[in-house]
Amino acid sequence: MKRIIRIIVLVIIIGVFIATIYFLYQKSKKAPIVYQTKTALVTNIIKKTVATGSVVPRKEIEIKPQVSGIIEDLYINPGQMVKKGDLIAKVRIIPNMINLNNAESRLENAKINYDDAKLIYDRQKKIFDEGVIPAAEFQQYEISLNRAKSELNASENNLQLIKEGVTKNSENTTNTLIRSTIEGMVLDVPVEQGNSVIESNTFNAGTTIAVIANMGEMIFEGKVDETEVGKIKTGMVLLLTIGAIEETQFNANLEYIAPKGVVENGAIQFEIKASVELKNDYFIRAGYSANADIVLSRKDSVLAIEESLLTFQHDSAYVEVETAPQIFEKRLIQTGLSDGINIEVVSGITKDDKVKIPQ
Repeated sequence: MKRIIRIIVLVIIIGVFIATIYFLYQKSKKAPIVYQTKTALVTNIIKKTVATGSVVPRKEIEIKPQVSGIIEDLYINPGQMVKKGDLIAKVRIIPNMINLNNAESRLENAKINYDDAKLIYDRQKKIFDEGVIPAAEFQQYEISLNRAKSELNASENNLQLIKEGVTKNSENTTNTLIRSTIEGMVLDVPVEQGNSVIESNTFNAGTTIAVIANMGEMIFEGKVDETEVGKIKTGMVLLLTIGAIEETQFNANLEYIAPKGVVENGAIQFEIKASVELKNDYFIRAGYSANADIVLSRKDSVLAIEESLLTFQHDSAYVEVETAPQIFEKRLIQTGLSDGINIEVVSGITKDDKVKIPQ
């Protein structure tokens, strides 16, 4: 009985050992690799570089006053269209007290001189009418009266200019009425009624009353890295993507490349400008951020494969083409233009060939 039990135990042990060995053997066997394939496609290959920037009006003007004072009236609002010569604001002059005092004194003296000249003229006129004095002598009194009258008018105009910035004879050409110098849209009105403003002069840029721009002519202003600037030239086509208008692209023509770069974040950047071809269905606001794809070269409707399918060896490129199920052969191909994702196939494979995806 003991012998039978030993035999059974031994058989069990041997069976477990054999099963373990078989399990480990099956587990160590590698599963056959099934390679996936892709075919070539007909597509457009565009080699490009990207520039970041914004879209701004080509002509943007800051309107500044020619006299210092206080904004008495504002006649425009942001977004309003104006024409050249339209009234924008009216400035009330705060006169300089010294100049005002001098002008008032000059006017008083002019009045005294005029009254004196008028009395002398009236007295001599009676004598002249009686034939006592000759016409040549009387003419001197008449000239003196006219000079006194002219000085009185000049003094009155000078005082009015200091007080109001305008004379009776030149109300339409006064510097207190601020007018638009171009036709366009009002982008910004940084002042309000009652604000003090400073005139534009040799020593001061002056206070900006309004910013006006022609929104019918927009340009893209961006920066290009020094590694890319040597690949572009004026006249190239840019594909403009505006962040606020994602559903469409705009064409732009490169018209300016800065001859000098500037350092930004440790890299040399060159400014570029391109004229934007606007579309009637879209309104582009000044300052929209945009990315410009600068087309360096382009080929349309060419046979291409994904660049990741290529294997490079020395100076040659090849792919593995399926000749039978899961049987592949190496085939040299001639490549052309690449956009970093797809690459043009000049010769070596056809559209129907199945190319192995490298593991």
